Amino acid sequence: MQIANDVEIKGAYKRYGTNVVLNGINLDVKQGELLTLLGPSGCGKTTTLNLIAGFLEADEGAVYIKGRNVTKIPPYKRDLGMVFQTYSLFPHMTVYENLNFGLKLRKVANPEKDKRIARALELVKMAGLEKRYPRELSGGQRQRVAIARALVVEPELLLLDEPLSNLDAKLRHELRAEIKRLQKEIGVTTIFVTHDQEEALSLSDRVVVMNQGKIEQISTPTSIYKHPETEFVFQFIGKSNSFEGKVAAVDQRKVTVEMNDGITYVDRGNVMGGCSDCKIGEIVKLYIRPEKVRIFSTDEEPEPLWDLHKAKISQLNYLGTTWEVEVQLLNQSIQILTPQYDANWCPGSEVLVGWNPSDLMMIKK
Repeated sequence: MQIANDVEIKGAYKRYGTNVVLNGINLDVKQGELLTLLGPSGCGKTTTLNLIAGFLEADEGAVYIKGRNVTKIPPYKRDLGMVFQTYSLFPHMTVYENLNFGLKLRKVANPEKDKRIARALELVKMAGLEKRYPRELSGGQRQRVAIARALVVEPELLLLDEPLSNLDAKLRHELRAEIKRLQKEIGVTTIFVTHDQEEALSLSDRVVVMNQGKIEQISTPTSIYKHPETEFVFQFIGKSNSFEGKVAAVDQRKVTVEMNDGITYVDRGNVMGGCSDCKIGEIVKLYIRPEKVRIFSTDEEPEPLWDLHKAKISQLNYLGTTWEVEVQLLNQSIQILTPQYDANWCPGSEVLVGWNPSDLMMIKK
């Protein structure tokens, strides 16, 4: 059974003078999913959210919610709940009054209002604080009230615009888990905007990676991280090492790439954009995640699957559960994340580094 789309954006363009903020994007949001718009500042993610909310109108294209064309319909007629980065609570109103505001506008009856407010506050673990004013709450509590205020009107769609960016790291982590729990418990279709990749990967059913007004990739968090479809996605999501080489040979299974200190191999399926037109002598760029690079002492005997290269340690950083080892390889710095540690490692030590061909990504320059 195919899941219906709650939101559809078709061919949306948004321009400010000569600046193209959205460049013909198409996007479907499935019923009940939590979809995150992720990308650097200025990529168009908040503009996309504002088109859905009705705060902006596309120069071209259309927005559909529950199959209805809402492109020309104002925000207050779209049945949305929205949470902003700055909380946007009324400072002169209590928690109860802040939640009651939207219900009054919708003319919800008094007994039902009390029931909804109590339920919303219970969901965000703020029950018993109805009489407090925003100034009497912590930042995390204010953001919980803002989420409760968006949920209390029982919207068809919940929109969150960088809601955790003003909070400290520990609180962000806690509220991130709360938002995920709430969304699954209520089942409301949710669109979340962030520039924080960890936030996006941990929260989402699907992630939309945006860059310069276009969508680079839409996929699950696992697929976005492990199988990036473009160079931008690989570089933007997580950490990556890169170096150049030259195609030396191509066969049915792998591409052989010549580097300054020997050769390495890349699985054909890991060539971004496909391998059908790989040419001998072509300059290419190779990418690999720091956690996929292995480091060995020179007297070890690594597995035969590893491509091995000589390197020299330049820096060691202890991160608690892992070590970050920076080595000089091919006249550049390469970062390695490893849970293992050798007491003989120190700046200046000679080591071997290696990787499995299935962990390298290649893009033609």
